[in-house]
Amino acid sequence: MLVHPNFDPVAVSIFGFDIHWYGLTYVAGFLSVYFLWVYRVKRYPELVESKWNSELISDLIFYGAIGAVVGGRLGYVLFYKPDYYLSNLGEVFFLQQGGMSFHGGLAGVIAGIYLFSRKIKLSFMAVADFVAPVAPIGLFFGRMGNFINQELWGKVTDVPWGMVFTNGGPLPRHPSMLYEAFLEGLVLMAVLWIVARKPRTLGTLSGLFLIGYASARIFVEFFRVPDEHLNYLLFDWVTMGQILSLPMFLLGLYLIIKAKR
Repeated sequence: MLVHPNFDPVAVSIFGFDIHWYGLTYVAGFLSVYFLWVYRVKRYPELVESKWNSELISDLIFYGAIGAVVGGRLGYVLFYKPDYYLSNLGEVFFLQQGGMSFHGGLAGVIAGIYLFSRKIKLSFMAVADFVAPVAPIGLFFGRMGNFINQELWGKVTDVPWGMVFTNGGPLPRHPSMLYEAFLEGLVLMAVLWIVARKPRTLGTLSGLFLIGYASARIFVEFFRVPDEHLNYLLFDWVTMGQILSLPMFLLGLYLIIKAKR
C-alpha cells in the first residue's frame, strides 16, 4: 500500500500571489510541446518543406493554449457542473482548485487549429496531424496536476500499488490519474511517434490520437470514481467521461478509414 505525498497545492508564493502546481503543470505541458515540435521540425525535413518553423510553432502554441484553457474550463462547466456555475458565474474561470475537462479542451484546441490553419493558409488536417504526435505530453502533465491535487482518484482496491489519498478516506484506491498519465500520455505519445517516423496520409495521426485517447480514457474510467454530483449515467457503470470519449473514438476511426482509401 502506498500513501500520497500530500503535496502543498501552492508551489510558491511571490508577493502574496500564490502559484499553484496545477498551473505549473500546464506551463510544463506547453513548454514540452513547444520543444518537441522544434525537435520534430529539425528531425523531419518534410515538415520544413511544409513551411513549419519556430515562429509558426510559437503562434500555434498561443492558439492552442488559449483554446485548451478556455475550452477546458467551459467544457467542465457545461458537461460536469452546469447548475452550479449558472448560480455562480463569477467562479467560471476560477482555476486555482482545478476543474478542467479534456473533451472541452480538445474542442477548444480544434477551434484554435482551425483559426490558425486559416491564418497560415495550410489545411486544417495538416496542422492537426502536426499537433497529434506531441499532444500527449500535455496530457501527461495535466494528469500529474490531477495527482498533485489529489483529484480524480480511483475506486477502493487491494492491489499492491493502491494509494491512500488524504481526501479519499483511509482505504487504498487506484491512482487512476497516474494510469491516465501513463496511457494517455507516455504510451500514446510513443505509439504516435513510431507511426509518425514516416510520412502518412493526412488524417492518420489525428485519427490515431483520437482512438488512442478515447480507448485509454474509456478503460481507465472503470477504475476511477465517477464525479459525485453525476455518478454513473447509464447501467450503473457508464460515466460521463466514457460517453464523451465515444464520439472521439468514432471520429478517429472515420479518419483512419478515410486516410486509407
